[in-house]
Amino acid sequence: MLKGRTGTASAAVIGAAMIAAAGCSSGGGGGKGDGGGRAEDAVKLAITPATGTKLAAPDKPVTVTAEKGKLTSVTLTYGKKGAKAEGKLASDGRSWKSSWNLRPSTTYTVTAKGTGDGGKETTATSTFTTLTPQKKLESGMSPLDGETVGVGMPVQLLLSRPVATKDGKAAVERALEVRMSKPVEGAWYWVSDKEVDFRPRDYWPSGQKVKVVAHLAGLKAGEGLYGMKDRSVGFTVGPRHITTVDAKKHRATVTDGGRTVRTMKVSLGKPGHDSYSGTMIAQEKAAHIVMDSATTGDPGEYRIPTKWNVRLTYSGTFVHSAPWSTDAQGNDNVSHGCVNASPSDAKWFYDFTNRGDVVKVTGTTRQLQFGNGPTPWAKSWDGWLAGSALGRPVTGAPLT
Repeated sequence: MLKGRTGTASAAVIGAAMIAAAGCSSGGGGGKGDGGGRAEDAVKLAITPATGTKLAAPDKPVTVTAEKGKLTSVTLTYGKKGAKAEGKLASDGRSWKSSWNLRPSTTYTVTAKGTGDGGKETTATSTFTTLTPQKKLESGMSPLDGETVGVGMPVQLLLSRPVATKDGKAAVERALEVRMSKPVEGAWYWVSDKEVDFRPRDYWPSGQKVKVVAHLAGLKAGEGLYGMKDRSVGFTVGPRHITTVDAKKHRATVTDGGRTVRTMKVSLGKPGHDSYSGTMIAQEKAAHIVMDSATTGDPGEYRIPTKWNVRLTYSGTFVHSAPWSTDAQGNDNVSHGCVNASPSDAKWFYDFTNRGDVVKVTGTTRQLQFGNGPTPWAKSWDGWLAGSALGRPVTGAPLT
């Protein structure tokens, strides 16, 4: 077995929000219109935060209100290229509010237009800068953007700093947007103060397309702690690959969409080096690895190059080729905890497997511990739901 884990990362996206400060307003004298009409008939526009604000809080909303008229358009832009941030106009046309938090240390411009009850058009603007956080929260995501994964794959959001409070965790969850081509129920679970994962209630449907956006830019996750960038990842769920490994029968049965496609003779962990029983996923693949017992706290016992390695746990459980144990495969358990297979079976399984494919091991004396790798299926649905700071499931919005 071999210890270690690979890192993952993701991509980015942007939203908007701001500070409650004195408003900036513009009446009829500053507007553009037909040049006629009474000044008291002009719409009065108020923008918060006010123009010139230097330390606007990124987690407070940007708002625009219209008095004696209605808003006709509002744009919120940022950066040198004038990228647009999202916002929503109220149904009565008299107010507008940003949709998401804003990037820290960034200059924004609001341009609002409105028409008074008398028909006169007015324009108002506000330019302001968000504060620079005392503590910066960075992030990464898995799966990889564009990856095809197995039906058991969770979404992992990895944070650079701990989010220690329930309020902070709840704020993070509210900023996580999940969209699916076939909406199903799922939930977030805090694996640690620096990792929150999403899984569906049951395995993903094959062919599902998923996009997850973490609107973390400007999110206040603790005292002085703000997210710096949004993250996003889009992936596709591949075929329903489920492998069942029976340690007592020394057999692995591989299914594709419920149909058995291969049965492999295997050898699992010998007494004292028992393999884990439980539902795991294929975490990563490596064509060549040197298995070194030093990484499991027992230096010198073995150091063996191996081929066609599919990792199942952080602690170092793999399915891999083991030409030295082919006589035992199908008869005895002689490994140091891995699932040994013949070179031909191991190569086939390596090529067949996607990250996130499900591997269920039964018949051993040692149970898989939650957190030994992405292990979302080691918990019941109720147990998983209990790990959400919001305490409620999420049904993915339609993917458009």
